[in-house]
Amino acid sequence: FWPGAWSIALAAPPGAFPDASLLALFGAGALVMRGAGCTINDIWDRDVDGRVARTRSRPLAAGELTVPEATAFLVAQLSVGLGVLVQLDPSTIALGACSVPLVLGYPLAKRFFFMPQLVLGCTFNWGAVLGYSAATGGAVDPAVCLPLYGGCVAWTLL
Repeated sequence: FWPGAWSIALAAPPGAFPDASLLALFGAGALVMRGAGCTINDIWDRDVDGRVARTRSRPLAAGELTVPEATAFLVAQLSVGLGVLVQLDPSTIALGACSVPLVLGYPLAKRFFFMPQLVLGCTFNWGAVLGYSAATGGAVDPAVCLPLYGGCVAWTLL
C-alpha cells in the first residue's frame, strides 16, 4: 500500500491532499493482491510446506483445502483485483497488467533465482509507479517514480 500512497501523494498538486478515493482503491488493491500472491505461493509450495514445521499447518499443506478450492479462491481474489484496476484510466490499467508476471513469478523466483527478495521488492512496490499514473490520468514522471520505486525495492532488500 505505502509505495502507491506515496506516489499518489507526490502526484497531488502542491499543498493539496492526495485523492482519498484513490488511496482507498489502492488500499483495497494492495490487500487483495498481496492475498493473491500468498495464495499462489501456497498452491505452488504445498508439497514443500507440508515438510516444514513453520508451514505445515497451512490449509493446502495440511490437506484442509484442495488445489481446485484454492484455485477458485485465487480466481476470486484476482477478480476483485481486476475490479479495482478497471476503476482507473486505460494507461494505468495497462501498467497494472504489466505487474502480473511479477505476481505470478515471485513464488518461482525462490526456486530459480539467487535473490528472490529482489523479485519480491519489484512486485510489492509496483504501486510506486502505478499510483502516480492513476493520480495523473496515465502520466508517469520518471524523475519522481523511478527513485521512489528504486528506494522502495532497496528497502525491501534490507
